[in-house]
Amino acid sequence: MHSDTDLIEQIAKGDTTAMKVFFERHQPALFAFLRGRGADAQMADDAVQDAMLDVWRTASTFQGRANAKTWLFTIGRNKMIDRQRKSARLSIVDDIPETVDDSPSAEAVLMASEDANRVKNCLSKLKPHHLNVIRLAFYEDMTYAQIGTLEDVPEGTIKARIFYAKKLLLRCLGRRSA
Repeated sequence: MHSDTDLIEQIAKGDTTAMKVFFERHQPALFAFLRGRGADAQMADDAVQDAMLDVWRTASTFQGRANAKTWLFTIGRNKMIDRQRKSARLSIVDDIPETVDDSPSAEAVLMASEDANRVKNCLSKLKPHHLNVIRLAFYEDMTYAQIGTLEDVPEGTIKARIFYAKKLLLRCLGRRSA
């Protein structure tokens, strides 16, 4: 299995097979990320396509300062924002909590319930900015710094969002369904 960096090097050389592998590897997660940022299905799909086209066109400019997934997600986020601006529907409101993350680990939060439906239900109750950081940190294995870069907010904000999201999840998972 090729690393993302290897794939990008091959894409820069015009390798369509590498592009296909890269697309198939990252399309579902990028789509989910964009949906979590407020894009409807059509806008998310269009932004994914635009982002992947940018990867194809600009792979030779990838310098590796961020990992490939962060680079792709940043391109995707920017494509979505461009589409929102064109649609005159851009609305960004951000709270910047000032708390450090000293909450239980992600495993403790997710292992609090063995019932996948309860976890899914509790995740669906989170605000979009909480759900996005949980998804990126625990499902996409991104670091707080990478998420901060992607979300264009300070790393401390990401830590606070994850802290509050885990607190809300623990509270929700602690309740018993009737």
